[in-house]
Amino acid sequence: MDLKDKTLFITGASRGIGLAIAKRAARDGANVVIAAKTTEANPKLPGTIHSAAAEIEAAGGRALALPTDIRHEASVLAAVQAAVERFGGIDILVNNASAISLTPTPATPMKRFDLMFGVNVRGTYLCTQACLPELIRSAAAGRNPHVLNMSPPLSMRTHWFEHHVAYTMAKYGMSMCTLGHAGEFKRRGIGVNSLWPRTAVATAALQMIPGVDIGKCRTPEILADAAYLILTSDAKSVTGNFFIDDTLLAERGVTDFERYSVTPGTKDLIPDFFVD
Repeated sequence: MDLKDKTLFITGASRGIGLAIAKRAARDGANVVIAAKTTEANPKLPGTIHSAAAEIEAAGGRALALPTDIRHEASVLAAVQAAVERFGGIDILVNNASAISLTPTPATPMKRFDLMFGVNVRGTYLCTQACLPELIRSAAAGRNPHVLNMSPPLSMRTHWFEHHVAYTMAKYGMSMCTLGHAGEFKRRGIGVNSLWPRTAVATAALQMIPGVDIGKCRTPEILADAAYLILTSDAKSVTGNFFIDDTLLAERGVTDFERYSVTPGTKDLIPDFFVD
């Protein structure tokens, strides 16, 4: 399988991991809906929905840039409607948008708590719900529909909670969507999976966190290549999984991981959260 003429609805695709997944799909000639908030350039956080659209089209795809706040139902429903009007349907949903705050309870104001739950949990659930009728139509047409949540494997270890309870709960909320929706949608022929990196990934958002050595990270392309393998798998049989990027790639025959290193030759890569 490939993604030629498939339509992907990707949240947070104006930069980073979401954009990398979009550009990998574009190489097949996919349609990509960029559902994100950034419409004006920010020197501290480069990339807008419009610059992303240009990169996707340069890679060989067709792009639709839609300013979307996934916390708000009206915004998401309008984006889904616009995507259907432009491309005729939606075959793949990638819930990539996420908010992060690696703070303990006293340092996590409720405004930040609400942002993480609004984007990570509500946004994932809302986008899945809004895209579901189109995904069901895609399945009926034999177009191999998928939902891919960029969220970690569920691990109920104190270690993953104690330093940033709110963030962990918000990310695990996305993963609980994977667990539940994979079961709920299986009879519909819709694959629902999660994907997570083993190591830290060099994104503009990560660079804003003090103390992170970007040279000890991998590039977003490792997740793009892993996502591509999932999204071109049989949705009826590949569902309910919590994939780790390099494990999946190794299982599919990839042996050279140096190409994904920001600094080739680096051995002490920064491990990501939530990977036991």
